[in-house]
Amino acid sequence: MSQYLTSNPSLIDFSQRSLYISAIAIAFNPTFWNTVARREYHHKTLTRLFNGNSQRACYALALTIFSLGLFRDALYERALRSQPTHPFLQGPSVPPIAYGLILLGNILVLSSTWALGITGTYLGDYFGILMDEPVTNFPFNVTGAPMYYGSTMSFLGTALLYARPAGVVLTLEVLVVYWVALGFEE
Repeated sequence: MSQYLTSNPSLIDFSQRSLYISAIAIAFNPTFWNTVARREYHHKTLTRLFNGNSQRACYALALTIFSLGLFRDALYERALRSQPTHPFLQGPSVPPIAYGLILLGNILVLSSTWALGITGTYLGDYFGILMDEPVTNFPFNVTGAPMYYGSTMSFLGTALLYARPAGVVLTLEVLVVYWVALGFEE
């Protein structure tokens, strides 16, 4: 596949630095939060920084993860803008599919945040903040990782909306990075 992409420069412009910066940000975020969460679990690093208050430490990590996500999304959008479009992705059926993916992806992400709350969403279990019982209602009755799959759907929808093959490739990276993260979290 990489030979096909490099021999068809109209699909992806590998000379754009923003492509690589976006790819690094995509890989960095889950690596960061899993590293910090594991360190918290074993050494209580953040809890100690917040004078023993694990709730405040978890909220600080949540704010950090959320902010890094916004930054990653901005870098992704910037990378897409600097990439070529492809006619196949500009057909009349593509925008409805793109908007559908974005809508369904956001439904999965937002409903899982609603079901888990802030500390359940942002690794509260690593801080010793546990839920009373496992969440099994929507969206967890659809998939065990609604935030990851919803986010991936939103990335793909955005790539299709912009008609950028590079966005599809970056979406594949998102999916792989999330699969690896799931391996650490389960």
